[in-house]
Amino acid sequence: MPVITEIEDLRRIYRRRVPKMFYDYAESGSWTEQTFRENTSDFEEIRLRQRIAVDMAGRSTATQLVGEDVAMPVALAPVGLLGMQSADGEIKAARAAEQFGVPFTLSTMSICSIEDVASHTSKPFWFQVYTLKDDDFMKRLFARAKEAKCSALVITVDLQVMGQRHRDVKNGLSAPPKLTPASIANLATKVPWGLEMLQTKRRFFGNIIGHAKGVKDPSSLGSWTAEAFDPSLDWARIKQFRDWWDGPVILKGILDEEDAKQAINVGADAIVVSNHGGRQLDGALSSIRMLPRIMDAVGDKTEVHLDSGIRSGQDILKAVALGAKGTMVGRAFVYGLGAMGQEGVKKSLDVLHKELDTTMALCGERDVKDLGRHNLLMPEDFETRWR
Repeated sequence: MPVITEIEDLRRIYRRRVPKMFYDYAESGSWTEQTFRENTSDFEEIRLRQRIAVDMAGRSTATQLVGEDVAMPVALAPVGLLGMQSADGEIKAARAAEQFGVPFTLSTMSICSIEDVASHTSKPFWFQVYTLKDDDFMKRLFARAKEAKCSALVITVDLQVMGQRHRDVKNGLSAPPKLTPASIANLATKVPWGLEMLQTKRRFFGNIIGHAKGVKDPSSLGSWTAEAFDPSLDWARIKQFRDWWDGPVILKGILDEEDAKQAINVGADAIVVSNHGGRQLDGALSSIRMLPRIMDAVGDKTEVHLDSGIRSGQDILKAVALGAKGTMVGRAFVYGLGAMGQEGVKKSLDVLHKELDTTMALCGERDVKDLGRHNLLMPEDFETRWR
């Protein structure tokens, strides 16, 4: 077992172990990748205020997210294709999250189905949906999530039109993947990954194939995917989706104050400040830079979470200190999953928790719920540089 001290250690192992096609899928952004880079680099502009001679015994990182008790203010973000990062990846990640005590969010574009994950876990998980055109498919998807006892619905609202990720195009990543000579050659070098994949029956989109109209096998998936997303999405349509679900609804993909206000108007129980990990609108501001504006606009009216750019426990602390009730981590746990499967996901959560707990102590705080702007030192123009 290699010594893992930070998330970057897991990323290095992940890069060696997983085929380039799937590594690039996770570790890339759209167009020039400016937003993808600034999601992490903007965290570095925020400094921490050190305090001493404060009783640090009995610290707690426990809190609640949409009414659920969690071990720390973290949920695993919805990530498609987890089952291609590691065989049965969604099941492994869900089990690790359950073991640690944080929510797991299953993507609609998962390899393992809702039913698969539910049958291999003992606690409810969150389910993510896209705003697709097909009402019949969507209603049945909601019903399947309810049958699986999913405790919250996460609606991704920033994917009306797909941002182009150059690496995915060059690697032939699509649904199903278009293998190129280069990708085939690379796959041949990933023997442990390949042996794992040969041992599982779950290799295709379990929530789609056999459930969406006309999609009976992987060969028919591409045309469905090209037509499924709804470019005419508006707030009335989002409200319709909200009305179809009788539990907590989280809207993911909010990056503007006015959109945050609209999310409250349609009945969102929580919003996730997110730019889709820099994978949609390149040139948009980072999530952490937009968080203060959105908190000022709606922070006392709804629960606000932050996604995009979290790579450490210190990043979690900074987001919470700026007002976020919780955070979603995506790439950080994907690195662990690709590197070491379920144990790797658990390790990523352990690393994040240790960093959060230690940093909290050195900032003079015993309870994560007491974090605030008083724990931070901010550049004078952090909130006003871009107008």
